Amino acid sequence: MSASAPPVLDIPTRPRGAWKGPAVVAAVVVVTVVMCLPVIGIGVDFSAIARNWQNGADKIVRLLVPDWSFFPRTVAPLVETLQMAVIATAIGAAVSLPLSFWAARATNPNTPVRIVVRGILNVIRSVPDLLYAAILVAMVGVGALPGILALLLFNVGIIVKLVSEAIDTNDRGPLEAGRAVGATQTKINRTLALPDAWPAFANQTLYVFELNVRASTVLGLVGAGGMGLLIDAVRTFYRYDQLSLIILEILIVVVVIDLVSDAIRRRLV
Repeated sequence: MSASAPPVLDIPTRPRGAWKGPAVVAAVVVVTVVMCLPVIGIGVDFSAIARNWQNGADKIVRLLVPDWSFFPRTVAPLVETLQMAVIATAIGAAVSLPLSFWAARATNPNTPVRIVVRGILNVIRSVPDLLYAAILVAMVGVGALPGILALLLFNVGIIVKLVSEAIDTNDRGPLEAGRAVGATQTKINRTLALPDAWPAFANQTLYVFELNVRASTVLGLVGAGGMGLLIDAVRTFYRYDQLSLIILEILIVVVVIDLVSDAIRRRLV
């Protein structure tokens, strides 16, 4: 018996657009390298890292030895940081929900109003939260209030943008059906758009809460309350052992929040 010839496999032709992926990656690499050149770009000096790495290594070694006796002084600022994050997230979410429907094309057919809302939100997002905190500290004084207000503006800008984009990507069939039967836009948004937008809104609110915990520690550097005030104090006196303890506490809080948020997200999906 003669051995049968192996079957011939038909190799599919390569898609015409297969070159686009590698071309985009190559373009990104080239642009990144050019931006690092001293003549055209920002002039990254890698030799400075080799000359000065010992300075950073010394600080890292000192950060590896936390001062555990400093813990009682960190409790009150840490609690204040969490309070700022919770309050700013709750108020920001309540304000952002109706604004998200006004900023989405699918739930707000009134083009002039939608453009005005989006324009205001673009202005809010363009200002750094640290600048908000610095201005508000000058207006209302040092403490948690300017930090909460700065986080509130930060939250509204992020939540509205992400949720309104999620609303625009949802299926518009039910919304069109609601308009066809003569329902008002308010009823359509409440009964049809809100259930579809709710998971995205909850996800973005949880995400913003995580950001608030981190951001509130930075806002305190300009007097906006929270752990930032304590970080600024210990940094001024070069107490890296105390700073290490603060960083460790923030890390633990962020990890716990991330685990809780992930569990809540799984229940929502």
